[in-house]
Amino acid sequence: MFEFLGDKLDNIITKVKGYGVITEENISEMTREVRLALLEADVNYKIVGEFVNNVKEKALGEEVRKSLKPGEMFASIIRNELIDLLGKEDSPLTINNGMTIVLMSGLQGSGKTTTVGKLGNLVRKKHGKKPMFIACDIYRPAAIDQLKTIGKSLNIEVYEEGKGNPVEIAKNGIEYAKEKGYNYILIDTAGRLQIDEELMKELSEIEKAVKPNEVLLVIDAMMGQDAINVITGFNEKLKLTGCILTKMDGDTKGGVALSLRHITNIPIKLIGDSEKLDGLSEFVPTRIADRILGMGDIVSIAEKASEIIDEEDAKETAKKMKKGNFDLEDFLKQMNSIKKLGPLENIIKLLPGAKKAGLTNINIDPKIMARVEAIVLSMTPEERKKPEILKATRKQRIAKGSGTTVEEVNRLLNQFEQMKKMMKQFTNGNMKFPF
Repeated sequence: MFEFLGDKLDNIITKVKGYGVITEENISEMTREVRLALLEADVNYKIVGEFVNNVKEKALGEEVRKSLKPGEMFASIIRNELIDLLGKEDSPLTINNGMTIVLMSGLQGSGKTTTVGKLGNLVRKKHGKKPMFIACDIYRPAAIDQLKTIGKSLNIEVYEEGKGNPVEIAKNGIEYAKEKGYNYILIDTAGRLQIDEELMKELSEIEKAVKPNEVLLVIDAMMGQDAINVITGFNEKLKLTGCILTKMDGDTKGGVALSLRHITNIPIKLIGDSEKLDGLSEFVPTRIADRILGMGDIVSIAEKASEIIDEEDAKETAKKMKKGNFDLEDFLKQMNSIKKLGPLENIIKLLPGAKKAGLTNINIDPKIMARVEAIVLSMTPEERKKPEILKATRKQRIAKGSGTTVEEVNRLLNQFEQMKKMMKQFTNGNMKFPF
């Protein structure tokens, strides 16, 4: 997401950094390029005009013109204006000490039902909540079955009554949740191909009946600027507390994210960044601005890692690295943890400087990791702990068992030994970098 806009803005900032001084002429040229970049990224034209005027006015200010590094100041102005557009302040989810009721709404095809599952998974992991789903989409074929399938895969209960009255189902579901001790209730409502009076009336009746703490609208980011009309339409009938942008990992230019908050004043609370049920991230304006400008997002990587990697295991692994006792059993554990973080390409893109290092367009073949895993799994526990005992006959057996070659087994062992040496140097503070 945002790669198109990020590349354009990065080129513009690089040009400005090449200027010795800031003048009205060269800033006018750069702001014209900024205008084009934003329009091509599908940002609302009214917002583009306002954004460009703000950038130009600040870039021609006395502080920037007298700066020894005007290019750095220009980059800072662009970043601050992006943060303003995206919402300035974070808009976290409402998480009550007692029960939290969330009404989920959206058009058909927006990914609403899947997002219900993702959100339940997120609040359980991050906030320690006990979620439950209520199936109120009685119209779409297999909608209830889809929600039950998602609930089963996450071990989250789904309350459903089949083809009943959605308002009564919602009320009964809340009472059931109170009896069972659930404290984060997600109500999956019906979607339509377009906003209609019948849909809005039903949603409004459910809202009045259950008095939700959150009313979230799920929006497909691929809709582009049409999303603004959808949000406005829903907000006229419901008191939206926020929206969730889905499919942000797809071929979207990101313009809707930059337009939405400024035009509707409805905060973006979450973004769907993968199809997996853990593919939902909190929307933090400063982090998104840094991603757009290729500054990375280490905090998001750390948060993802903290959800997956056990702290005690991490400490134990660090001790082993320091002593040089890190073995292939530990390596296998670490590799499985990395796999849970999601596609490696997506993690690499969040590293600071990844764009300049040319790492944002790389494709990592998942078959490579699968082959490495097969080789290690074909070893006995003793061989994983003592790879030095691996001689020719053992390597032939491992290659045959993993469907690889002896050359691939040797390559893995050599790379593992090099990695062990580097880890030991790094953890002991002896690593010397060539810069």
